[in-house]
Amino acid sequence: MSGANTPAERVPVRLFALATGVIVVSLYLPQPLVGPIGASLGLSPAAAGLVSTLLLAGYAAGLFLLVPLSDLVENRRLILATLATNAAALAVAACPIAPAGFLAVSFVIGLTTCSIQMLVPLAAAMTAEARRGRVIGNIMSGLLLGAMLSRPLASLVAERFGWRAAYALLAAAIVLLGGMLAFRLPRRRPPQATRYGALVGSLAGLWRGEPVLRRRALSAAASFAAFNAFWSLVALPLAAPPFGFGAAGIAAFALASISGAISAPVAGRLGDAGKARAATHAAHVVLVAAMLLAGVAGSPWAAATLPRGALIAAMGAAAILLDAGTIADQALGRRAVNLLQAEARGRINGLYTGVFFLGGAAGSAVAGVAWAHAGWTGVCAVGALAGVIAFMLGLRGGEATHAVEARPAPACD
Repeated sequence: MSGANTPAERVPVRLFALATGVIVVSLYLPQPLVGPIGASLGLSPAAAGLVSTLLLAGYAAGLFLLVPLSDLVENRRLILATLATNAAALAVAACPIAPAGFLAVSFVIGLTTCSIQMLVPLAAAMTAEARRGRVIGNIMSGLLLGAMLSRPLASLVAERFGWRAAYALLAAAIVLLGGMLAFRLPRRRPPQATRYGALVGSLAGLWRGEPVLRRRALSAAASFAAFNAFWSLVALPLAAPPFGFGAAGIAAFALASISGAISAPVAGRLGDAGKARAATHAAHVVLVAAMLLAGVAGSPWAAATLPRGALIAAMGAAAILLDAGTIADQALGRRAVNLLQAEARGRINGLYTGVFFLGGAAGSAVAGVAWAHAGWTGVCAVGALAGVIAFMLGLRGGEATHAVEARPAPACD
């Protein structure tokens, strides 16, 4: 059957959302476990930091080198093979191995986590255009819930059973997920008849030739920079007076912000209704407002004049608004880029995700410098500036979706 006329009801949205939510845990699993991992493997603090760095570097490599295969290789086989490799790498990480081996396998875990971005274009190909926004939004909700839950869940499992158990449990979950997907994923044969090198080389041409991709990717990069600036350092003010949160309190704070994920399906529906531009502007305004509110909540003035409960409520509201704005921007961006060239959907998703991923990394790095020089106020200023940049990018042009109708969709069966 053709991907162009596949009804949206045939898409196993809940399974896709579950899949992305489970797979994405790999990216965040080691972040709260760096201390125990480093102590167990005898790594120095600097070397222990390489665990997350290599994992994220592997993910970036997968976005640019493996995800383009979605436009060349039959998608079901590609996704299942990537998932199987991911599960095997997680299982190896759970075993007693040399430190160098653990660092190497961390890169492989990140590399194969890119299967998320193989699932998203497959879902788009299976979905009627009129419902594509809400379907992608619902799937993105699962991904974002997995990302938000990964840190507190990893901490709880490691505290009770040890850090290796967290890797082993995730490996088992990926195996079960692969079995479920093997029964439900359709076969999608991309119409490409080119070589892999030419396919990867075409990424630059796609970037130059698709203004919607450039604008949406850069907007998402700026939004994600604000998101990472906040979440990479918010534990520091929360642990200090007047908040005084311990590890459990910080984990609960992160869990409370999950309610912001509801913005993904809402944004997708607004995009399908022809209101993508207005919804994008609203998402960016919310993001800037969230960073300003966070700056006030963590300021010395607020600490001296407002009760602790009000400060906690304000910081919590800022976290929810920040998540909602960032998630809405990403959902609308994914909808827009998945309405572009159907025959290049895998490469387009890889480019989009890779660019906003780099933006998030830049946000964390700049926020660290801002913290060193201006404390929490500096961090929030960085986030607010990133939100303003996203807003300015959103003002440039509309979504050119009419060209999609003339392009054939790849075959699915």
